[in-house]
Amino acid sequence: MTDTTQQDRVLIFDTTLRDGEQSPGATMTHAEKIEIAGLLDEMGVDVIEAGFPIASEGDFAAVSEIAKLSKNSVICGLARAQFGDIDRCFEAIKHAAQPRIHTFIGTSPLHRAIPNLTMDEMADRIHETVTHARNLCDNVQWSPMDATRTELDYLYRTVEIAIKAGATTINIPDTVGYTAPRESADLIRKLLENVPGADEIVFATHCHNDLGMATANSLAAVEAGARQIECTINGLGERAGNTALEEVVMAMKVRNDIMPFQTKIDSTKLMNISRRVAAVSGFAVQFNKAIVGKNAFAHESGIHQDGMLKNAETFEIMRPEDVGLTETNIVMGKHSGRAALRSKLENLGYELGDNQLKDVFVRFKELADRKKEIYDDDLIALMRTATDPESDRIVLGSMTVVCGTEGPQKAEMTLSVDGTEAKTSQTGDGPVDASFNCIKALVEHSARLQLYQVHAVTEGTDAQATVSVRLEEDGRIVTGQSADTDTVVASVRAYIHALNRLLVRREKGGTDKREISYKDVG
Repeated sequence: MTDTTQQDRVLIFDTTLRDGEQSPGATMTHAEKIEIAGLLDEMGVDVIEAGFPIASEGDFAAVSEIAKLSKNSVICGLARAQFGDIDRCFEAIKHAAQPRIHTFIGTSPLHRAIPNLTMDEMADRIHETVTHARNLCDNVQWSPMDATRTELDYLYRTVEIAIKAGATTINIPDTVGYTAPRESADLIRKLLENVPGADEIVFATHCHNDLGMATANSLAAVEAGARQIECTINGLGERAGNTALEEVVMAMKVRNDIMPFQTKIDSTKLMNISRRVAAVSGFAVQFNKAIVGKNAFAHESGIHQDGMLKNAETFEIMRPEDVGLTETNIVMGKHSGRAALRSKLENLGYELGDNQLKDVFVRFKELADRKKEIYDDDLIALMRTATDPESDRIVLGSMTVVCGTEGPQKAEMTLSVDGTEAKTSQTGDGPVDASFNCIKALVEHSARLQLYQVHAVTEGTDAQATVSVRLEEDGRIVTGQSADTDTVVASVRAYIHALNRLLVRREKGGTDKREISYKDVG
């Protein structure tokens, strides 16, 4: 049995940059991926699945750079059970101090039908591709996709083949979030008991959250003998998401009496990286999300407040400091200086150079003139757009909106498109619709609005509104965000942010070389 299993240490395998980024609209830029990978590496994540190198040139470049920059973590790339995928994956990760190839194939009856392979044909492919991966890299992980819906005897057979071919980690995915905790634990036990060589490798678990049981399923698998949990920050991932990294880490820490497992994760960095992933992905963390939600350490009930004042343990099973929150709060406002702003932003996880701080400080002062008090969430919302290098081809110049009980509502707008000003006046069903019609009139595009979402960042009538806009064009999905005390202004800037990202995606895609089309419609 491996040293890792003997020590009862659970390896944390983070796939935020691969499975997490597959969430529609959660695509991250190259710089954002590098940043998140650095935070994961610093936090103590054992394995970072940096991407799917064969998927695109951009993904290959990001995985390659992450591999070169990583200091502590194993850097893993994903590959289908095809020689070309595996070769491309190794090219991306080979510069890492600790590289890993993760190859997979769907083994359930539904997934076997897709490539139209018989059980024997699939078994041969597993042997050939895992052997090929192991000839390139000593650290190979293999996954039977949709394992929880695969016939048990066939699962035993394929796992044994992968182990004999050289896989050092066998991951058992609950690909569609179908299983329950007892089943998850039983499956790991049966594999350990019935597969030759199972005690010489590490079993992993990868659980999706379709039925809301991903974290419970992962922890049950660990209790049964799995020693690697695949998870994502904030539970980001396909459909309903994955096991959340912050949940498994804190569950093992808080309930060490029944789960006496060790992990390298520095839990005090959880809140910081949660906020950064939410910012770059555009997927806001729900207020009542376990561990990292805004209300996770908030108490409104009088009984709860009284208990907290007397003894915090009456209603909190963990300390805010354990996840990176602090009771010390620098109150920010219009009288705050650059030093205070820099200190506050560093505490929130933002390291800014002098020139960047100067630009952000100007935005901060503008916001402070409109708000009595600036909260942490206000600053995070401010940083989402202030540090985005893509928001410069289409720039909002000025806008005026007329709304009220008498319609239709009207908007007038001036945009700068690649340095050329264009203006228009449009009507619509409400001020936001009228404003979006202005953008459509000035910047011709075929993108379809998939999502328009508004959140109040903080409380009060002077609260900032954070607006998320998701656009889709020819299969490309982009998300734009912006924050402002004026909801309509935030909406317009979010739409423009998404359009700018769409233009970048067009250029990188290589199949659409259209220039921005604009017109002055006066």
